[in-house]
Amino acid sequence: MPLMTTVRRRGSYGVDAPYVVFGLACAVVGMVFAGIGVTFGFGIAFGWIPFAVAAIELVSVALYLHTTRRGKFVVWSGLLDDLGLRGDERLLDLGCGRGAVLLMAAERLPAGESVGVDLWRTVDQSGNAPAVTERNAEAEGVRDRIELRTGDMTALPFDDASFDVIVSSLAIHNIKNPDARTRAIDEAVRVLRPGGRLLIADIAAIDDHRRRLADLGLTDVRVRPLGWRMWWGGPWMGTRALSAGKSS
Repeated sequence: MPLMTTVRRRGSYGVDAPYVVFGLACAVVGMVFAGIGVTFGFGIAFGWIPFAVAAIELVSVALYLHTTRRGKFVVWSGLLDDLGLRGDERLLDLGCGRGAVLLMAAERLPAGESVGVDLWRTVDQSGNAPAVTERNAEAEGVRDRIELRTGDMTALPFDDASFDVIVSSLAIHNIKNPDARTRAIDEAVRVLRPGGRLLIADIAAIDDHRRRLADLGLTDVRVRPLGWRMWWGGPWMGTRALSAGKSS
């Protein structure tokens, strides 16, 4: 099927982890005031340091907002195209939120189904709620191709081998307990059909997930950086993609 090259979206997808934007903005303001105070107290020879930190934090804010408003759509459009979907697969999005990845996947599955599971926490995404995702699905013209479920990634409400493809975008790191994160990976493998593909983009524990997938016998386990468009968490942390296949 043809590649989906457009990232123009009609839905409203909010801001991921809005508290991060607030924290970064507060840091910028704090550094500016610190720079003013240091400059008046000790002179510009020392005052430039807080201003430089403020500039770095301001760039971080800009990158963060780009990622959550546009960058992730560009990156995931390419990732989904790279999967080479036939169009009739059943796909599961772990931590689907307002549907950024879920609905782009549904566009590529005219004869398939995209299922999204989430706990719908607004701390993870502003305005996160099933009704919002449903409205976005209507706006994108794929309401008849999606199913939304409330559920925990560590105990998925699905039968074994239920899905051809499993994806997750910047969601598994929200599970703070390492053992629980491992259970989420185990659950993803459990519900993945033989011959299926798994694709995770996240900022944390990717190497742990890679080792776990290898231990579980998945094949073609690969990790790669996703570049500045999927920057997340700070100027020294980047989002990476983890992909793997389940043997037939």
